Amino acid sequence: MAMSLASPAFANNGLIPSRHTCDGADLSPPLVFSGVPAPAASLVLVCDDPDAVSGVWDHFLIFNLSPATPGLPEGLPAMDAYPDGSVSGKNSWGRTGYSGPCPSSGPHRYVFTLYALDARLPLLPGAGKGDILRAAKGHILASATLIGRYGRR
Repeated sequence: MAMSLASPAFANNGLIPSRHTCDGADLSPPLVFSGVPAPAASLVLVCDDPDAVSGVWDHFLIFNLSPATPGLPEGLPAMDAYPDGSVSGKNSWGRTGYSGPCPSSGPHRYVFTLYALDARLPLLPGAGKGDILRAAKGHILASATLIGRYGRR
């Protein structure tokens, strides 16, 4: 079975509800993971906006999630490190935790990517996406993507 990433809040390529954006409560959406390969030692989740005017904008980075994690709840609080051992990276706003869609103009895509790794990453809280992906290079066993769309009215 292939690894998959889904959300009960929106379908793949569907509209992200405003409660998960800067126009609403700005809560992280609930996410469901399945098909994580048995040899995985950790998971990494990245959410970014490839349509941002200033270049790819990072909204949410979390690494060293347990491979047994079935997903993430809605409204995951911003923390540098979580009791389960997972760690937050720093988003493009310069803070840890989720910061939802807030496009300046037009509709944007928000790409959630889940990576299964054969190792835990030796990085500190606040690591940037570049650091996380460089550390993951050569350790990725599988990946899955979920795309949501949002445009301000």
